[in-house]
Amino acid sequence: MPDDRLRTREVEQLLHALLTLENSDDAYALLQDLCTVREIQEMASRLEVARLLAAGEHYTAIQEKTGASATTISRVSKALNYGADGYAVVLDRLAKAGHVTDSVPSE
Repeated sequence: MPDDRLRTREVEQLLHALLTLENSDDAYALLQDLCTVREIQEMASRLEVARLLAAGEHYTAIQEKTGASATTISRVSKALNYGADGYAVVLDRLAKAGHVTDSVPSE
């Protein structure tokens, strides 16, 4: 269970703000305003690492495909196995909506 100390009034506001987003353009605009480019890239990378781990990929293959560090992969793996199931819920919904691809886009 997540640490309740994190769930402050401000965090609740952020959660409600996320729930008001109507499409990916809205979400992208909010991310650009809230986060640095690096933070957006890191979150996207973590989600891709979670997808690959859930698909049964090995750490080495994930490192090669995403450039993520072993530490990041390990942290995501721990969240997948012992976390609050946020990754699992999102990955399942993305797959059902057809928004998950099997390849990492080239830069």
